[in-house]
Amino acid sequence: MGAYCGAVPVEFLSDVEVAAYGRYDGGPSREELDRVFFLDDADRTLVDRRRGEHNRLGFAVQLGTVRWLGVFLPDPTDVPTVVLEYLARQLEVEDPSCVGRYLERRRTRFEHAEEIKLASGLREFADAHSEFDEWVAARAWMTGDGPRSIFADAVAWLRDRDVLLPGVTTLTRLVARARADGDERLWETLAELPSAPERMMLEGLLEVGEGSRFSDLERWRKGPGEPSGKSLRLTLQRVAEIHGLGVDGTRVRELVPARRLVDLARYGRAAKAPRLRRHPPARRVATLLATAVHLQAGSIDDCLELFDLLMETELLGKAKRETDRQRARAHPRLARASAKLAVAVAKLLQASSAAGPVRVEDLWREIEAVVPRAELRAAVATVGELVPFVDEDDEGEIRKRLAERIRVVSGFLKELTGGIEFGATAEGAPARGDVADARTVGRAQAEDCRYRPESGAWVVAAAGVRASRAGGRDDR
Repeated sequence: MGAYCGAVPVEFLSDVEVAAYGRYDGGPSREELDRVFFLDDADRTLVDRRRGEHNRLGFAVQLGTVRWLGVFLPDPTDVPTVVLEYLARQLEVEDPSCVGRYLERRRTRFEHAEEIKLASGLREFADAHSEFDEWVAARAWMTGDGPRSIFADAVAWLRDRDVLLPGVTTLTRLVARARADGDERLWETLAELPSAPERMMLEGLLEVGEGSRFSDLERWRKGPGEPSGKSLRLTLQRVAEIHGLGVDGTRVRELVPARRLVDLARYGRAAKAPRLRRHPPARRVATLLATAVHLQAGSIDDCLELFDLLMETELLGKAKRETDRQRARAHPRLARASAKLAVAVAKLLQASSAAGPVRVEDLWREIEAVVPRAELRAAVATVGELVPFVDEDDEGEIRKRLAERIRVVSGFLKELTGGIEFGATAEGAPARGDVADARTVGRAQAEDCRYRPESGAWVVAAAGVRASRAGGRDDR
């Protein structure tokens, strides 16, 4: 028989949500009436087999209701007035209240429900139970969504497959069980990965060491402080400590859906150590493992972002500001020299447009009438000093300043290449060994520095390195 739902209090649904399950929640709109409750020729053929207006109208009401709600109501006539009147007009029933007589013979409603199921291809929930169990288990495992979200999707899944909705208690129980099973599977899968020594190291993250105010986990969860050399060294130390756990992040990501791992790591980063200690062993180890995997990549991201900031403020920014100051101081000299040269060039252009030939002596006489030859020589020397050659890099001055200040960051470069495993593009692969050698980076000269103003990036040209922070590796 069709599913008949009743109002039963459930744990994760509110009373309003339980009451609305498998029930009319107000009357359908005109558009919804036309879409769901309109009786086509096949529907009219079924309806017209009934004897009496009350039976024809009652059958039509049950037909429209199961299409709208996915269930047969215990009282088929308990429908909004707009539904009853809409169907009555189609059947030319003048008095819709006659549907009350439809309940006089109890077996009639059940016989009609069976006929509607057969004609509409509807299935009982029991016939789709195993299929539904597989779907809801996969849904809970892959997403980790809350029970309300899974419940709503479960209703949609059943409706899409023409399965009559079970009782609200049955469906909520199945959803809750699938979600709990998904959580248990997640915790057990992760908890089985670490070896015994690794489990001890993970458990030790919750302990507060002697002379310390925080556990290692709480300390690691804090990001870098103010941008400074000290903060960068502490951040590099944090990278080394986290990777020292020996957690295989790649293996973890292969076994667990990415969203579940992210959600569990988010919980591990937010929960206090005492609360994590109270969890059962499997859940506690799983949470610590997911958090450690997240921190592996996150700690490198923090380190590189802090290094970028220091490069910008301590190296690039100061080099650019010093270059700008030098250019500002040189500007008056350059302007005066350029003005004198412009006057001389104007005389040359004027002479070139003359009708006849011009003697060099006459041309110099005209130029020296406005600018002495000695001043022209001095102007040429000034422009040559302050303006780079045509084929010279416009950022040459900035590179010179970078070379003067490279010692400010060269020590960090050594520590950075020692603490982070770098990758490289195909073009940069031959130089990867050089990048790993901190001495090569420490000996970088001015001509090795390249500043890219369009991206604000500075690289050592000999390195050929590109970065990618995914998975705790750096291809930059």
